[in-house]
Amino acid sequence: MSTRERVTGIWLMAMTLLALFAFTCYFVAQMWLNILRAGYIALVVTQVTALTIYMWGPEKLKHRWQRVLYRLLYASSFFVIPAFLFIFMGLISQYHVAIPDSIPAEDLPVQEILPGERTTVYDTGAVYVIFPEYAEVNLVCETRPSKSDSSITWCSGAAFQHTVSLGFSQEDVEGDHAVKGTLYESPYNWDSFAAFTYADGRFAFDFDDPSGAIRAAAEAGGSGFMQFGLIRDGETVMGFDRPRARCYRTLAELNGHLCVIDSRRMMRFDEFMDEVRRLGVTNALYMDMGAGWNYSWYRNAADRVVTLFGLPVPWAHNWVVFQK
Repeated sequence: MSTRERVTGIWLMAMTLLALFAFTCYFVAQMWLNILRAGYIALVVTQVTALTIYMWGPEKLKHRWQRVLYRLLYASSFFVIPAFLFIFMGLISQYHVAIPDSIPAEDLPVQEILPGERTTVYDTGAVYVIFPEYAEVNLVCETRPSKSDSSITWCSGAAFQHTVSLGFSQEDVEGDHAVKGTLYESPYNWDSFAAFTYADGRFAFDFDDPSGAIRAAAEAGGSGFMQFGLIRDGETVMGFDRPRARCYRTLAELNGHLCVIDSRRMMRFDEFMDEVRRLGVTNALYMDMGAGWNYSWYRNAADRVVTLFGLPVPWAHNWVVFQK
């Protein structure tokens, strides 16, 4: 066996193993896009087939089309590395970055966890409590907010999307929503949804008539969206659990102020809820998280953008932004 044949064999074995690992990462990262699943399955099949033909002996291929097919299968192995890097980034993007300039709050009385003059972050040991500086809060759809927009102090995913696709339609946003005075009604209003609205310089959570609240916000020129209601007047109203440990987020009212609460690390949902309740959150909405959906960043007191989850997948289409 020549050196070239040995190198080819090592390459094909390595790419087959990497393709299988990438497919495993796809499931762990929970990036449920049909085209991705098909792509990673195809990648595994092509690599296994190429390796099988190599081990059987490419010289035994008698027909020209068989030799051409083998070359194509071999060429596909060069897509394995970029495909793995993409899905691996999706996996590690689910881990929350540390926020070094956060204020230690493990022993701080809950009533002292309050916003500052600029964006302020507290670290309770279990969660980060983030008070973005803002003069208004808006929902942005379709075009992802730019980090170069110096007016934005916080950006993260907002409402659920009914379909995972590269194209965008307002109907794909689950729950009625308003964007700076424009109302979009949705065919996907679930009984467990509550509404967050911001209009006339005030934020509000509505659990009784979320559709009416969104409509009123639109009429007042404001914004709003629906999500699962989590806590209402200090009482837990979310009636289901999440099956696995991950990072969680809630848009909440704490000590009379609007904030975002992130788990510091991957944890079970009941652990996250225990900490949120300990803090005495008044009202809260569940925020979607997962690879790509947890894309978020904020502008710190030094006016520098801090990226918390950095994978901006092209099939995420709506975000909540705080603006000063």
